[in-house]
Amino acid sequence: MGAYDRDYLRAQPTPQTRSIRGGVKWTATTWIIMVCVAIFVLDGFLPRQWVVIESKWQPGVPNEVQRLILDGKIATTTVAPQQSASKVVTAEQPVYAQRPNSEPALVAINTLESMPFIQKWLYFSTSTALFSSIPGVGTSALQVWRFIGFQFCHASLEHLIFNMLGLFFFGPVVEQYLGSKRFTAFYLLCGIAGALVYLLLNFGGFMVTESTNGRVSVPGLLSNDPDMPLVGASAGVFGVIIAAARLMPDAIVLLFFVIPMRLKTLAYGLVLIAVASVMLKWKNAGGEAAHIGGAIAGWYFIHRPERLRSLFDFLGRADPTSTFHSARKVQRAGAIDGRAPSNAEIDRILDKVRESGIGSLSEIERRSLRDATRHRSDS
Repeated sequence: MGAYDRDYLRAQPTPQTRSIRGGVKWTATTWIIMVCVAIFVLDGFLPRQWVVIESKWQPGVPNEVQRLILDGKIATTTVAPQQSASKVVTAEQPVYAQRPNSEPALVAINTLESMPFIQKWLYFSTSTALFSSIPGVGTSALQVWRFIGFQFCHASLEHLIFNMLGLFFFGPVVEQYLGSKRFTAFYLLCGIAGALVYLLLNFGGFMVTESTNGRVSVPGLLSNDPDMPLVGASAGVFGVIIAAARLMPDAIVLLFFVIPMRLKTLAYGLVLIAVASVMLKWKNAGGEAAHIGGAIAGWYFIHRPERLRSLFDFLGRADPTSTFHSARKVQRAGAIDGRAPSNAEIDRILDKVRESGIGSLSEIERRSLRDATRHRSDS
């Protein structure tokens, strides 16, 4: 992308890495990328499974009968798809209600989607996050692990490549600033925020649709079925891109590896596209809603990195990989001597980074920040 040749990036300390058998050292960004790739590859060898993504009652089935079926007071049977989940993408599953002394009656039709094995247990949806009762299938509720799990699953190879490229190019910039531990928290929180925004808009759209029998459509609310799955790292990646744009807004990147533009222009342009997609209900509006949530979280936490401090305290409170927090620790400890810059100078430099990004620092200011970090390590 051309951003990493800049001397103000080369001059900064590199994130702490973990050694693999004393050889290659991986950053938190590399670990996240490798986990996403590993899950995608492994899922390619495991048998695909059917997942219900939509359920429609047949016309004329009374609401009282629907409730009895969902409560399990009326027995139901389903017909398994004749097609294999590995050969077709979608299929229909009829649901029949048992009636005394009579033939079973068709009461609903579930739409099934073929899904990779691991993804089936990690994808996110409004139904799995809150509560869902699907005729002929059963109930699910409060599957909170999916708020994190869906961030490591991808629907296609193109989906995976696009997200991993974004993380590869911009992740190291943010990780360098926050440190490996806090960057991991940052990334996961951006993904969780994406899921929460999607959940809020989809639940709101579902309630409006149900209460008006589909006669009212509110711009910005998602009216897709609550069982629709959401997967991908893009919410976290959007947060990373927004944070990188804050740290080095004037860095020149190449859109599609061809069109040069400032990183700030690219980042906020992507957010505007996401907002327009949700408001106008374009294709993949649900995914774009998650992008908005990730971008909001990225903007918030890059301005307030201290809020990430306690999330991984079980790994130790001090994070030696963080330029920002190492310098701040020196300042708070008052560990000042002839080798280190003054507290007031550190405070001024960190405030400047928050306001204008790392790229706004002069060579002297960058040297002062490195000296403060080095002094903390020596102490």
